[in-house]
Amino acid sequence: MKLSPLLKYSLVFLTPILIGLAVLNHTNFLNYEKPLTFDQYDQITFENFRGLEFFKKSLYGSKRFAYVVTSIKSEFDDNSVTIWSLFHPSRSFVYKTNTNSKELLTHEKYHIKITELFARKAKEDISQLSSFKREEAERIIKNAKQEERAFQKEYDYNTFHSYVLSEQKRYEKEIDSLLNLLTEFKKTKITLND
Repeated sequence: MKLSPLLKYSLVFLTPILIGLAVLNHTNFLNYEKPLTFDQYDQITFENFRGLEFFKKSLYGSKRFAYVVTSIKSEFDDNSVTIWSLFHPSRSFVYKTNTNSKELLTHEKYHIKITELFARKAKEDISQLSSFKREEAERIIKNAKQEERAFQKEYDYNTFHSYVLSEQKRYEKEIDSLLNLLTEFKKTKITLND
């Protein structure tokens, strides 16, 4: 099968552009900000939401929406594991950059708190192991990540992305309370002696 020269040149020209748009849609490298740890939580504003979204223009008909990307990361040493939660500014976006909705920002920042909550739960579970077994710690972290993703979806569904104020306030109270219960696991490193 032979392609016409116009189609060939169009594909050669459009393919890199489409790949570039896809990469920028995932992580905005043009206005990159490295991931922030939870200890920087109070400094986060919508100005940190630097991601680009080329395809989504509304959420359930509203143009006032944002999307936050978080993750739980871990590193292992001989008898310790370091676990921390991250907020990814260059992958998070706010559709209208002039949005000044305190409620929307609060909702998005609670996604960050949820990630921190499950990072702390993983540290608590690992600290209760009788001896340090990397495989067991990896399983605990994997489970924490799965539970965190499920909780994030439940949070968005039940609060309807911050529009159901009573549910939003209920989640804020619950999440803050659980984080306070796990204050001793605020430090990122868990060390166990064999």
